[in-house]
Amino acid sequence: MVPALREELAVPVPAGRRPGTPWRQGPAVVSAAPDSTGVPIRIGYARCSTAQQELQTQLDALERAHCTRVFSEKISTRVKIRPELEKALVPAHDIEQAAPDQSVFVTVHEMERLARNAAELMVLSAQLQAGGIGLELLTGPLTGVYDPNGMGAMLFAVCAVAAQLDRNYIREKTLEGQQLAASQGNHGGRPKVIDDDMLVFARALRDRGTPIGDIAQKLTIAARKNAGQHPSVASLYRALAEPPR
Repeated sequence: MVPALREELAVPVPAGRRPGTPWRQGPAVVSAAPDSTGVPIRIGYARCSTAQQELQTQLDALERAHCTRVFSEKISTRVKIRPELEKALVPAHDIEQAAPDQSVFVTVHEMERLARNAAELMVLSAQLQAGGIGLELLTGPLTGVYDPNGMGAMLFAVCAVAAQLDRNYIREKTLEGQQLAASQGNHGGRPKVIDDDMLVFARALRDRGTPIGDIAQKLTIAARKNAGQHPSVASLYRALAEPPR
């Protein structure tokens, strides 16, 4: 059912049992302790961002690493969904579930091939760790094999911390930008249909007893797609209901 298991796992068969021979009860087999020291199964993944970039360097490196299967794609860094990466994780999970004692690794040329930022890397590392799948990096400062159930779990923990720091940094910069804009009179959101000058004029006309409909006809929208038109009576009522600043 899993081609990679058929190719990688060796199942001992008694010498007297072969195609075409009738089945006979053999001697009882003593269960042996699971052997997880065999050759790990590697699922390779390669990615580049544009059609002008080449994948061959990554593919050659994955071939030298003896990857059982290799998934590759050319896709923009801005795209969140990476179909071939999702496909690469499927056989890795299948093999690990079918043979829990078999080491399975997702192998990439370098870490930046996997994710766009620390947050995405954290999500992916959590998926690998939950499935008992290791990660192998062929180049870069973190070159090596990382077992999610061994010392390599430190890498997955670091990815989680980095993702949290990344989120905190983005949040802090966003709040700083909002505070700076507010101090300059820009409170965000869509531009108002009725600006402050129009509102002062409208309040003065209302205080003189001018009907709301007539006031709306005396006002002209200065910006946005309705520039040059008169505001609606409903918009004028909402603006006048706001407390003066």
